[in-house]
Amino acid sequence: MSMAFPTTTASVQRVLGAGIASVAVAFLLAGCVNTRTTTTGLVGSGADSGTTVVTDQDENNRRRARLRMELAAGYFEQGQTSVALEEIKQVLSIDPNYADAYNLRGLVYMRLDDAGLAEDSFRRAVAINPRDANTRHNYGWLLCQQNRYGDAAQQFAAALAVPSYADRAKTLMTQGVCELKAGQRQQAERSLTQAYELDAGNPVIGFNLASVLAQREEWSRAQFYIRRVNNSPSANAETLWLGIKIERKLNNREAVAQLGGQLQRRFPQSREALAYERGNFND
Repeated sequence: MSMAFPTTTASVQRVLGAGIASVAVAFLLAGCVNTRTTTTGLVGSGADSGTTVVTDQDENNRRRARLRMELAAGYFEQGQTSVALEEIKQVLSIDPNYADAYNLRGLVYMRLDDAGLAEDSFRRAVAINPRDANTRHNYGWLLCQQNRYGDAAQQFAAALAVPSYADRAKTLMTQGVCELKAGQRQQAERSLTQAYELDAGNPVIGFNLASVLAQREEWSRAQFYIRRVNNSPSANAETLWLGIKIERKLNNREAVAQLGGQLQRRFPQSREALAYERGNFND
């Protein structure tokens, strides 16, 4: 019989919540995964529905499992995947039904580009805790990377259906990126707009929403979102380049020159700066 582990510590939650969500602004994003074990990343660990007498040995096992999870999350965060896997193995030897450990294991295998083992891990986590929104999110992103868009949509929908899920903007953003990848521009715009309403300050959401609108040739609306990104500290070569192309479509020569100057000054060796110098606006 497996025991019900209490909420994971804040440090592990941070890792499991960040996951592969450090999506850079490029295609930007492709995805955000959670690396934190309980809230946004892995929520809860497998728990018994009945009541059980908790012995001193049970409490000791809980402490050992929490410690191992903290170590595993820390090693994962530092890029030490082999050590992280060993720590996860230790957690699962204590309790084979610890859902958070399977979620984290899935993230490790995603980093190692082993889609098969990653999917097996996420499946196990979902089987133990079907309402873990973060595992659903991570699993959805894995499926999207495999171009299994219908299956990915089901996982994102399951995550968003959890009333207590705090990272809805993250999942809506990732869903929108996945829909854009699938060529579903209208759906992508809807998802990204919803994400923006929840987290307007997120530059990745703003960039991707502007990108979708630009693809749909809605230049004025795209201008609104990309200007907010480029007027923030998060502006980079990709966001400036998108801004240049949008302003050019709107015949705003002064804005094009201003953004081009920033691009050349701040990112002189970037692909975008070289394209700007050549006047190749199709790159």
